[in-house]
Amino acid sequence: MSTVDYRSFVQIRRDLHQIPEPGFEEYKTQQYLLNYLGTLPQERLEIRTWRTGILVFIHGTAPERRYGYRCDMDGLPIEEETGYDFRSTHPGYMHACGHDLHMTIGLGIVTHFASHSMKDDLVVIFQPAEEGPGGALPMRDSAELADWMPDEIIALHVAPEYPVGTIATRPGILFANTSELFIDLKGTGGHAAYPHKANDMVVAACQLVGQLQTIVARNVNPLDAAVVTVGKVSGGTKQNIIAETARLEGTIRTLSAGTMKLVKSRIEALVRGMEAGFECQAEIHYGSNYLQVYNEAKVTEEFMNWVSDRQDVQLIECGEAMTGEDFGYFLERIPGLMFWLGVDTPYGLHHAKLEPAEEAIEVAIRVLTDYFTWKSQG
Repeated sequence: MSTVDYRSFVQIRRDLHQIPEPGFEEYKTQQYLLNYLGTLPQERLEIRTWRTGILVFIHGTAPERRYGYRCDMDGLPIEEETGYDFRSTHPGYMHACGHDLHMTIGLGIVTHFASHSMKDDLVVIFQPAEEGPGGALPMRDSAELADWMPDEIIALHVAPEYPVGTIATRPGILFANTSELFIDLKGTGGHAAYPHKANDMVVAACQLVGQLQTIVARNVNPLDAAVVTVGKVSGGTKQNIIAETARLEGTIRTLSAGTMKLVKSRIEALVRGMEAGFECQAEIHYGSNYLQVYNEAKVTEEFMNWVSDRQDVQLIECGEAMTGEDFGYFLERIPGLMFWLGVDTPYGLHHAKLEPAEEAIEVAIRVLTDYFTWKSQG
C-alpha cells in the first residue's frame, strides 16, 4: 500500500491551479514540476525534458516490462469564476479540465515509487498541449521517449458527474475522433444600400451554418454517432457595410474514423456549393485532429476486474463520450486504457466554475500505485 502523504498533494494541486498556461507554453508549470521532482530520492529516477513536457523513468529492481502513466499539463483560455482563494494568477487562463489534478496524481505516483521499489520499470509522462495544438503525437514519436516506450500505458480524466471514489471505463472506444473546423468565406463587400453590387458573406455564413446541420441529420447512419457544432461565427465591420468576409469556427466529433471521413467529405461538398451559389471563395482548415481513445480490451478488462475487487472504490462500466483527448495517439501504438475519475462537482469540464473534489487525488494515487505494484508482481 502507498505511504504517500496525501495532504501535501492537495497543496501541490493548488499551486499548479494558480499557473495555467497554453499548450507548449507551460514554462512555469514545467519548472514547478522539475523543482518538486528534484526534492525526491534520485537513486531510481531518470528525468528528461521534451519541449515543455517531462519524462520520468523509474527503474525497477528486475524489470521484465515497462508501464506508463500519462498526465496532461496545459490550461484553457477561460477566465476563472470559482470561489477558490487559490485562483489562477494568469488572467484569462484556468485549469478548467482537471489537468492540475492529473499532474498532481502523476507526482504522487513518482513520489511513491521513488522510495518504494517495484520489479518492473515505470515511465510517468507529463505531456503538454493536450487542449491544442496536440502534444501526444509528437511526444510519442520523440527521440526522448523512443528508448523508454512503455509496454502498457494508462491515463485518467476527471469526471464531474461521478462521486469521489468512482472509476468509470469500458473496453473499446471511450472518447471520440475529433477535429477542429475553420471555414473562411470571401466575397465582395459594399454599401448596405446597394446589396445587388456585393456578395454578402454574413448571409452566406448563415446559410452554411444551416446546411452543416444537415450532415448529421441526413448523411450519418442514425445508428452511428456524430456531432458538427459551429461555436463561433464572425463577419463584417459595421452595421451599414455588407461583409466581404466571414469565418465559421467549430468542431467535428465521431465515434469512427470512417464517419469522420464522411463528415469532412460532406462539409467540403457543401462549401463548394456555397462558392458556386454565392460566387465567393472559401477555404477550409481542420486545425487539430485527435484520434479516438480506444481502450485495448485485454488490458482494460484486467484493470476493471482488479478494480472491482477493491472495497475503497466503485467501478462503473460507462458508455462512450464525444469528448476529445489526444491520449488516443499513445493508445494507437501502446496497449492501454483511460478511465474517468469521479470528482463530484455540479459544473462540467471547461466550465469557469469547475471545482473538482480534491479528495479524488488520494483515491487516484492510492489506486494507481497499488495497480502498478500488482502488475509488476504478476
